Amino acid sequence: QGGDEEIRFTENAKLERVSIFWAPDSSRFSVFHRLPGDERRVQVIESSPKDQLQPKLHSWRYTKPGDKIAQTRIKLCDLTSKKELPVDHTLFATPWSISHLRWGQDSSRFTFLYNQRGHQVMRIVAVDATTGTPSSLIADTPDTFFNYFAKLFASLFLLLDDITRVARWSIYKLTTTAKLTLPSSTTISRSAFLTEAGVIAATVPIITMSYGIISGAHDYRVRRVRVKLPHLPSAFHGLRIGQLSDIHSGSFFNKNAVKGGIAMLLREQPDIIFFTGDLVNNKTEEVDEYIDTFSKVKAPLGVYATLGNHDYGDYITWPSARAKRKNFIAMCKAHELLGWHLLLNEHKVITADGEQLAVIGVENWGTGSFAKYGRLAQAHRDTEGIPVKLLLSHDPSHWDAEIRPKFKDIDITFSGHTHGFQFGIEIGPFKWSPAQYRYKQWAGLYQTGKQYLYVNRGFGYIGYPGRIGILPELTILELAKA
Repeated sequence: QGGDEEIRFTENAKLERVSIFWAPDSSRFSVFHRLPGDERRVQVIESSPKDQLQPKLHSWRYTKPGDKIAQTRIKLCDLTSKKELPVDHTLFATPWSISHLRWGQDSSRFTFLYNQRGHQVMRIVAVDATTGTPSSLIADTPDTFFNYFAKLFASLFLLLDDITRVARWSIYKLTTTAKLTLPSSTTISRSAFLTEAGVIAATVPIITMSYGIISGAHDYRVRRVRVKLPHLPSAFHGLRIGQLSDIHSGSFFNKNAVKGGIAMLLREQPDIIFFTGDLVNNKTEEVDEYIDTFSKVKAPLGVYATLGNHDYGDYITWPSARAKRKNFIAMCKAHELLGWHLLLNEHKVITADGEQLAVIGVENWGTGSFAKYGRLAQAHRDTEGIPVKLLLSHDPSHWDAEIRPKFKDIDITFSGHTHGFQFGIEIGPFKWSPAQYRYKQWAGLYQTGKQYLYVNRGFGYIGYPGRIGILPELTILELAKA
């Protein structure tokens, strides 16, 4: 239609799998424009394949944390002006897929189906062909955890009712002499009771989880622990360490309650404070309005921090690698504004009365799919002659995977990350949470040999904006000479 005329895209990027959709009047067309992600491949040679004599080469694509993810973008082109019309991508910024594009018969707009990454939103989007402005025609969000949890409780009672009905029917059919006794009009039947019980049960989790938001989210608890170390210098006997972890400032909805939690910690007057990561959920800007609050966290020997898996911006899509890097620089700057010493695979020697103690901090390092940015060997270097070493490492899975096997002179590791699943039961020494099925160490103090791990239950929350049973924690750990 356009002859030899050329329409240039505003974004200079390699095009992959371009699909063109013409308007009915041929005055415009839209394009599915796929921006490629980072390409990594591992090559494996199978020396003795069963189906051939020659060795066989296998190639698999894989991604690493922080890699750019391939994305589909919509382009709109006008043949009359021979220009690309900019389309606002806000309504479909993080696609898992974009499909089913259709033009209207009058060529005034086109529609498509948007499936958000994580499958949390399905949306039919309409784009005005003259302005490039999108609008949402239909948006469907799947049931939340609240709804699923409530339905699960109700289903258990309804299932019991069905089983009872089948059992009674089977007994009636098999027992020819059985007499059927009808309930009186003043007595509720078992079936009706179970059905009504199911309805009541469905409200229980909703009430419980609502209480977890209203009360549990900011019901801060101080947990005190004492650890004896045989090589602790006398100058550090009685040293009180305050620990914060998993603040997740982007989730807060009650600023006064957060201030109250910080005030509780400061009333304990710790000598030194550790923060073990996850200052935000995704973007550094989330902490901006809380700088004044958290900058009050101070201690005589200083505040030391490390990064958690959420502090790198790995869980959202950035417009460019430069934007993501800028966010990371802002994260480091935020710690500086707070007055906290951010330890990025490094250590700091604390001196008192001529005696020394090492505080080591590594970036996030976790097993499984979690990022392994930590470089413990680098952080540990030149601490060999220091009698006691305290490590800040966000993810407790690091302890069994690398710390204990390779660095047996690290006395105590301070971690967080698990949140105790924000759900569980703690009564005296008994504690249970779904977190224990994912993490061997998920809350409190653990010891193997002469090494200790303390897992803080977290100050904030993410996802579900509350806590049930596993309440937000302020840790005071006291060191004592054995």
